[in-house]
Amino acid sequence: MTSNSTAPRTDVPRMIGHRGAAAHAPENTIPGLKKAKELGARWVEFDCMLSMDEVVVLHHDDTLDRTTNGTGLVSEKSFVELRRLDAGAWFGPEFKGTAIPSFDQTIAELTSLGLGANVEIKPVTGHERRTGQVVAAQTAQWWPASLPPALLSSFSLDALEEAMKIAPQVDRAILWWNIPEDWHDHHMRLGASAAHVSAKKLSDRQAAAFRDAGVPFRVYTVNDPADAERLFALGCETIFTDYPDRFA
Repeated sequence: MTSNSTAPRTDVPRMIGHRGAAAHAPENTIPGLKKAKELGARWVEFDCMLSMDEVVVLHHDDTLDRTTNGTGLVSEKSFVELRRLDAGAWFGPEFKGTAIPSFDQTIAELTSLGLGANVEIKPVTGHERRTGQVVAAQTAQWWPASLPPALLSSFSLDALEEAMKIAPQVDRAILWWNIPEDWHDHHMRLGASAAHVSAKKLSDRQAAAFRDAGVPFRVYTVNDPADAERLFALGCETIFTDYPDRFA
């Protein structure tokens, strides 16, 4: 399926809180969203994947071990099992008892806080297409008109292709680590409005290629204001940061 690239947006701020405010609160949690807002973020980014029973939850890694007191794959646990885990104590004792949030709970919190969001489709390996379908469908169905329109992104081209089929009206951006020579072909095919690229991988030459193609680019993960200024000078539209307070 082929789609024309969507028009660049004008409502995405220059700074987005990465996984909430990942330097200040446990990533991909409700306390992280609240902390991002407190520190001056207008938008946040977070990661969405599927539980075994296809509930969309916020989590980054395929496995639970790094950021919870659980073990094993997220995709092999039911939502009830995931909700029993502690997703905060690893970060600090004050966050003990923090639960893994569901997507619908997160949207309700975003609405209460007035935060826009970049929803990263982060499938457990092997679940790319189904995750893209479910996250896109729920975003289209549940996203409130009171917030800026949602922005979906993913490293998985398969997930984005499914998102485009399910909810073509929901904005999409492609996440790149290594940027391929044919990046623009993928950009056009998937109807993306922007490219999200690594600060470690973005060269001056690639920044110029984005500018020449008229493709907005946003850069992750930028925690040094001096690095941000250099990137903005190259034409970067937005930076993702663990420290919203440094850029508010």
